Amino acid sequence: MSGFNLTHKKASKVSEHIALKITKMLKFVLNIFYGKKYAKRAVILETIAAVPGMVAGMFNHLKALRRMKDDEGWIRELLDEAENERMHLMIFLDIAKPSWVERILVLLGQGVFILVYSLIYLLSSKIAHRVVGYFEEEACKSYTEYLEKIDSGEVENVDAPELAINYYQLPSNAKLRDVVLRIREDEAGHRDRNHGFADAYEQKELPAHQI
Repeated sequence: MSGFNLTHKKASKVSEHIALKITKMLKFVLNIFYGKKYAKRAVILETIAAVPGMVAGMFNHLKALRRMKDDEGWIRELLDEAENERMHLMIFLDIAKPSWVERILVLLGQGVFILVYSLIYLLSSKIAHRVVGYFEEEACKSYTEYLEKIDSGEVENVDAPELAINYYQLPSNAKLRDVVLRIREDEAGHRDRNHGFADAYEQKELPAHQI
């Protein structure tokens, strides 16, 4: 995709080092299960990625209700992120066609990560958003590798699923490569936005309900 860049937020504070360490642990676990099986790896990746926006949206929603103050659009943005990641998961379930055992792993992964991320968000929303920023950095790297494998012929550039064509309004003859490009674009947006959320906590530039 034109204009795409692989960027990295250098960890310089204790909270950022903690967030980066959590991300590295998640990546390590992901590699144990799927390594270079890119489509199935994407299923697990998107399973995890679909959680933070919903968790953060819920906590911000409840906080805004308690304090009876406007959220300045944070809640909708977080829920939109969760919906976008859920659609990524649906698309890759169509592409990877995981077995029932792998689907159970997906469910277990969702359950565990919901609990873990909720705890992180309650302890430090700043670290929680930084974790997502770093996680999305890794997602961008993973999808870039995926594209390289497609371009080299190592991964077949199959027809895009109908779900992806409809969601991204792609031409009817779109291919897997077209879909991965769009998904990587989404992940880059989530990467930058969650680093932005973490920066807002760092700089105390928060919606009224957060103050």
